[in-house]
Amino acid sequence: MRQAEIALPAPDYTKPDMRILGWLITTAATIGLLALAARVEIPMTPVPITLQTLAVTLAGALLGWRHGALAVALWLALGAAGLPVLAGGSAGLAKFAGPTAGYLFAFPVAAAAVGLAMARGWDRSWPLAIAAMAIGTAICLAGGAAWLVWHGQSAARAWASGVAPFLIGAALKTTAGGLAMRWLAANGFRTPR
Repeated sequence: MRQAEIALPAPDYTKPDMRILGWLITTAATIGLLALAARVEIPMTPVPITLQTLAVTLAGALLGWRHGALAVALWLALGAAGLPVLAGGSAGLAKFAGPTAGYLFAFPVAAAAVGLAMARGWDRSWPLAIAAMAIGTAICLAGGAAWLVWHGQSAARAWASGVAPFLIGAALKTTAGGLAMRWLAANGFRTPR
């Protein structure tokens, strides 16, 4: 007796996988948002004021911890490679050794932390949503201050130049980001796990 042959359809390589396409589009849009936020700059020494922390925390909140952190890391890699996507349109490997490097290294960690919190339901309460954004911002500021201390500044000077000038802006950005995420959650959006 002969076995029946099962005809499997040939794979169609002309149709892109929509998940990969969606990932590429959201990653590119996030990198664009990060680059745009980096262009909004108030020059200060040694660290300028930008909207980068808001964009970084939103990347994690909107994309989830894995995708958000990866998108932020890709943005940083593009900046390191020479594309003018960092603060004020700057770029290059020197940015990862200068006074702002601690913030840059903390950005993917901050995006991941916010993404984890939002995926666990912190976006369903406005105080928790704001707290999640504040945690992400605190990670950025702590990374920046730690880098300044590691490069010879006293803890008091690192606080005065790397944290204190940003606290009012951080409060405004975390509140805006938290309220935006709460509004999105109220309208059916859920942060991916």
